[in-house]
Amino acid sequence: MGTALSPPLRVETISGEAAFARLGGDWDELVRSMPRPTPFLLHGWLLEWWRHYGENRTLAVHVATRGGRLVGAIPLCRSRRLGLRVTEFVGGTKVPLADLLVAPDEEAATATLLAERIKSSGDDFADLFGLPAGSRLAAAVPAGSLHLLERLEAPVLDLRPGWDEIYRQRLSPKARSERRRRRRQLEELGTVEVSIERTPEELRAPLEDAFRLHALRWEGRREASGLGTTVGRAFHRAALRRLAGQDVPRLLTLRLNEQAIAYSIYLVLERTMFGLSMAFDPAFARYSPGTEALLASLESGAGEGAERVEFLGAATPYKRRFTDR
Repeated sequence: MGTALSPPLRVETISGEAAFARLGGDWDELVRSMPRPTPFLLHGWLLEWWRHYGENRTLAVHVATRGGRLVGAIPLCRSRRLGLRVTEFVGGTKVPLADLLVAPDEEAATATLLAERIKSSGDDFADLFGLPAGSRLAAAVPAGSLHLLERLEAPVLDLRPGWDEIYRQRLSPKARSERRRRRRQLEELGTVEVSIERTPEELRAPLEDAFRLHALRWEGRREASGLGTTVGRAFHRAALRRLAGQDVPRLLTLRLNEQAIAYSIYLVLERTMFGLSMAFDPAFARYSPGTEALLASLESGAGEGAERVEFLGAATPYKRRFTDR
C-alpha cells in the first residue's frame, strides 16, 4: 500500500495590505498553537497596527503554505532609519512575545526556510523586539547571526492555585486590611461599582473613559503606550474592537457615583491574561483605585479560567508582588 504524499511547501513574501488582510482565520490558528501564545500577534491586532502606523514602511510578511493552508509565517515590515534599511516585526514595540509562527505538525525545515527570507531581504539589519526566551526564530537562524539583548523582564504569575490562595499568599494580613479600609472610605463617598466590558459595543464608551483617565494619570509625564497620542488612541479603539469579535479584550472599570476613577485593560488568550494598560484619576489616589482595579482584574481572570498572567513590561514593584518567574 502506498502512502499519500504531503502537498509541496510554498514560501512567498506578501507586500500588499489586501493580501495580508485575507489571512485572518488560518493566521490566528497559528498564533493560538504557539508554545507561548500572544494576542499581540493576532491578525486583527497586526492589521490595525499596520493601518495606523504603516506609513513610510513596506510590508514583508513571509508566509509558508502547504496545499493552500497557511502553515508558517513571520510578520515583518521594512523601513529606513538613518539611511539604513531595517527589518522589524509588524507591530514594532507593540508585539511583546512576537516570534516565528509555524503549525505544530510542520517539520523544522519550514521554520528554517522562513527565517532564511529575513537574511535574503537585502536589508542592513533586523530589529526584532519582543522575542521570548526559547524563541523559534532564534533557533531557526544560523548560529551567531542573532544577538539577543534582554530588554524587559516580562513577569509571570501562575493562577492555577486559585485566586483565594494567591490573594492570601501574596497580600499580607496588613495589606488585606488596608485594602478593606480604603474600600470603606471610598464607599463613604458614594456608590462604588466595578464593571467588565468585552463586546465591541460594550467597549465603545468605557474605552473613552479609559483614555481620559490615562491622560489624567500621565499628564506631563513620559509614557510609551501610545495612548497619549491621537493615532495611538485610534489604533487601540480599532484593534480592541476587532479583537472583541474573538472575545479577547477585557476592560474593567472602577466607578464612583457612575464616574470612572480607575481602569484596567487586559487580554485573554488560551487561558492566559496579558496586561495592556491601567490608570486611575490622581484625585482619588489616597484610596488606591489603581490597586483595586488590578486586584479585581486578577480575580476576574482567575474566575473565568485563566491559568497564567503575563504582566509584560518591566518588573515594577506592583508586579513583583505577584511574580512567580
